Amino acid sequence: MKNLFCALTLLSLCLCLNYCSTAKKAKGQSLFNGKNLDGWEIYGTEKWYVKDGLLYCESGPDKQYGYLATKEKFRDFELSLEFLQEANGNSGVFFRSSIEGTKITGWQAEVAPPGHDTGGIYESYGRGWLIKPDKALDKYLKMGEWNTMKIRVLGDQVTTWLNDQQMITLKDEKIGKANGQIALQIHDGGGIKVKWKNIRVVKL
Repeated sequence: MKNLFCALTLLSLCLCLNYCSTAKKAKGQSLFNGKNLDGWEIYGTEKWYVKDGLLYCESGPDKQYGYLATKEKFRDFELSLEFLQEANGNSGVFFRSSIEGTKITGWQAEVAPPGHDTGGIYESYGRGWLIKPDKALDKYLKMGEWNTMKIRVLGDQVTTWLNDQQMITLKDEKIGKANGQIALQIHDGGGIKVKWKNIRVVKL
């Protein structure tokens, strides 16, 4: 009886530890602490700052490309975040990317004004557009309001969602071979101001 009790206790402990580990993995990690840019690195001269618990990106006087990238690299993951566009400028979320100065290699999930393919995948300094969402899905973008984007990257497959609507899914051999940083973008040309919050990643 004593041995049975010990065995049951051990089993319960193992199940509890497994549950806690699974729950922690499902919850993932926050990439933005709402206070500062710890864990991130700025590339370029454009503006990245924290105000009232939100992350802001804004075009500066140079009106050039700018990036805010994680110091950590992520290969297989599910990223979720919220963004609010306060101007018509173009932005985006890069994955499996690498940056030198303001030249970035990698792939971007587009964040753009209505009619400009938010949720599509663009390859910088390479093949350009790999896939654009169906035009009918553009209605799911809420300009001037908070939007939720989710990006799932697993092996050679990428899927994006905007406000719970799947925008694209793509399988690509080149993406499948890559690894790198997650990065937020400010496009060149000026006129960009975007707020970001609740940036979380779950490693897969």
